Amino acid sequence: MYPGTFAATAPDRPAVVVAETGETLTYAELDRESTRLARLLGEQGLRRGDVVAMLADNTPWAFVVYWAAQRSGLYITAINHHLAPDEAAYIVADCGARVLVVAGQRPALRELAVALVDRTPGVEHRIALDGALEGYDDGAALLAATSAEPLADQPRGADMLYSSGTTGRPKGIKPPLPDRQVDEPGDLMLAVFGRLYGFDEDTVYLSPAPVYHAAPLRYGGMIHSTGGTVVMLQRFDPETALATIASRRVTHGQFVPTMFVRMLKLPQETRDAYDVSSLRVAVHAAAPCPVEVKRAMIEWWGPVLQEYYAATEANGVALIDSPTWLAHPGSVGRAALGIVHICDDEGREVPTGEVGTVYFEREELPFAYHNDEERTRAAQHPEHPTWTTTGDLGRLDEEGFLYLTDRKSFMIISGGVNIYPQEIEDALALHPRVLDVAVVGVPDEDMGESVLAVVSPAGEASDALAEELLAHVRGRIAGYKVPRRLVFDDDLPRTPTGKLVKHTLRERYAAAAT
Repeated sequence: MYPGTFAATAPDRPAVVVAETGETLTYAELDRESTRLARLLGEQGLRRGDVVAMLADNTPWAFVVYWAAQRSGLYITAINHHLAPDEAAYIVADCGARVLVVAGQRPALRELAVALVDRTPGVEHRIALDGALEGYDDGAALLAATSAEPLADQPRGADMLYSSGTTGRPKGIKPPLPDRQVDEPGDLMLAVFGRLYGFDEDTVYLSPAPVYHAAPLRYGGMIHSTGGTVVMLQRFDPETALATIASRRVTHGQFVPTMFVRMLKLPQETRDAYDVSSLRVAVHAAAPCPVEVKRAMIEWWGPVLQEYYAATEANGVALIDSPTWLAHPGSVGRAALGIVHICDDEGREVPTGEVGTVYFEREELPFAYHNDEERTRAAQHPEHPTWTTTGDLGRLDEEGFLYLTDRKSFMIISGGVNIYPQEIEDALALHPRVLDVAVVGVPDEDMGESVLAVVSPAGEASDALAEELLAHVRGRIAGYKVPRRLVFDDDLPRTPTGKLVKHTLRERYAAAAT
């Protein structure tokens, strides 16, 4: 099913609600406006397999764009609006977007949208859906002049999202388009997660994370395919999240561990003031959850926590519920999609209990990185091409439960967001006051990990130099990637071949960070 189904049976039911403002989009409105946008895109020359890029904050318009693509056989590429202009422009160009749609009122988002005009010459049409914007057509006027008559042909589209690579260059994940209409069954994610979590017309789903991430976008689509209501937070605030659960009688929600940490840090009287008994399922993913944090959340909310381990690549899934986790603390569960194999660097399977690279076996290659055959091959097992990995290390126990132990790369996960050190190191490496630099993740009670830059300076170290270097970085990469702290150290450990020994550096600074 899709929004058109529920526009016919429950037209006034809220499809999307913004928690802080109460702004609501009904199923009738979602169906009508996504139909109009789909027609408009067709009139602008887009055909099945073309790409629409979307720059949006947590606004109901984001799902209008999503469903316009889904009901016209298009790919939708959601772009992180915290990226620097050149970073966002790379994604728009790499995905081959013919249309760029902007929705949202945040000043920084709108400034980014304007900055993209001159940086994305390959875009043929630019549409602003949420207010006039320099360089963009007035989306409200265009939609008002477009028919809302249902389309005769509605081939199912797909998302084409980007996951950063170890070098910091984002990787586009372009799955094959489904060979079916939008109202026909066959959605694998819905088959796995919808049934597991009990999504239906009574579901009230809290989505506190940015909609440009894979999970909020895909799960919102699943909720609309089952007739529930998506309640979006414009930004995560721990007390606002609890108040929304209580006032909206939220039944389902999805969180990252740092959100749990921030809610647990609220005063006890604040936590006790909100009734969370309506929650049937609290999904969490995106980053490892400390055992003590998860245990505390289960004690508070009850056995409603459901964890999944997956990736934007959708190459496999592991699942675990609260009772099972309590019997296997620290595990991310057993495979529900694909078969897990743990292999050494040569691709040989290791014995039970030993750590190695995590591969998921599927019948067919589940994904390919757009315009990057080399990265696609690197993700495949050397002897079994349908076994793929996203670079995680882990182990299996005798019952088949998977435990993650580390990242094969040196990726930093801060607040559920992936940050890659190489990009930050590159931004600093050529600065005249830097002799050598390494970037590592160190423990952070709030964010899980925070970014630490360790610099060997050319000349005297000082607080003024540290501020100068951080300002230098801020001008080159997205703000959320900028190191939380920068320290000076004349002894950066390197091997004889010049490779940084980062685990030594992490150990050196972990105790101080804690």
